[in-house]
Amino acid sequence: MASEQPDPQDTPGPDDPGPTARRIIVGAQLRRLREAADITRAAAGYHIRGSESKISRMESGKVGFKQRDVEDLLTFYGEHDPARRGHLLEIARLSNEAGWWQRSGAAVPEWFSEYVGLESAAVRIQTYELLFVPGLLQTPDYARAIVTRGHPETADATVEERVRVRMSRQRLLDRPDAPRLWAVLDESVLHRPIGGHEVLAGQIDHLAEMSRRPNVTLQVVPNALSGYGGEAAFTMLRFAEPDVPDIAYIEGLTGALYLDRRVEVEEYTRVMDQLTIDAYSPEETRGLLGKLRAGLG
Repeated sequence: MASEQPDPQDTPGPDDPGPTARRIIVGAQLRRLREAADITRAAAGYHIRGSESKISRMESGKVGFKQRDVEDLLTFYGEHDPARRGHLLEIARLSNEAGWWQRSGAAVPEWFSEYVGLESAAVRIQTYELLFVPGLLQTPDYARAIVTRGHPETADATVEERVRVRMSRQRLLDRPDAPRLWAVLDESVLHRPIGGHEVLAGQIDHLAEMSRRPNVTLQVVPNALSGYGGEAAFTMLRFAEPDVPDIAYIEGLTGALYLDRRVEVEEYTRVMDQLTIDAYSPEETRGLLGKLRAGLG
């Protein structure tokens, strides 16, 4: 079982932007139309029997859309072209459908589902890991070893579905509009034999291969500087729309924090900047990976 590789073509995946990205697209277009028509959020909210805060949530992509609300706003904003109206209404309709990852049942906890949607919509993903290789860079065997707590022979259908979801998430790095991934790992991650030395060797090979991609930057913080830059793992997401704030994501055992207040995000940005300074350069990191791989035989 441990050597079984899920076929990406047989698994669901982010071949389209997903509902979160669609909400952001629709919200941004509604905001542009409202501003072009010189209409306040308060007036727009009143027009659809809502509030200013409702318009704000719609424009930031934080909520789903009622077709009637979108139709009424388009008319109020002076957008009468049938083709443009139809296109935006169709995107709004699709934004209310479940994402591919939400069809995996218990394999994707509800608190993690929001992250997968945001990840699919991001244009830049920065992540710092102290214990494991980030999910977007894991091999199937490495992921399976983590999910089964080191006992891949016990993998059941739910475990395999979790592995398939993780592998499918990685396909966003293959999209024509793929986000920029910048991963910083503590050096201890590369010495921790998750799944055994054979699995770790395969994982290091995969990291070296991924680090050569133009949209992937990989750095390793040396043991001598470990623990000074960041005290816990975190991920930062940036989006194309300027009105959608950056998000700092911190994951726990049974839940996660999504931080978007500017003061909080700026603090995590400073930590990430320091980590990239402390870490080996991408070229030095590839050299380290080669040395570690040679030591594993």
